[in-house]
Amino acid sequence: MFAYELQQARRADLQNRADAWRLARDAKAARTSDRRTRRSADRTDASADSASGSSASPRPTRGRVRHAHRAA
Repeated sequence: MFAYELQQARRADLQNRADAWRLARDAKAARTSDRRTRRSADRTDASADSASGSSASPRPTRGRVRHAHRAA
């Protein structure tokens, strides 16, 4: 009887872990989708701004800003 109870507890633990993993995966997918939607909207806005002749963009650089390191 004790082995059966251990097996049931192990199964319940694995099921809970799987459910938590699925929730985390779905939340990450939703965040990624939202981020892609915002980026595509930003790109569309930026291309419309550049087409209208505006030279000042709200985000002048798209990547990391690299700073020169000072020598000691």
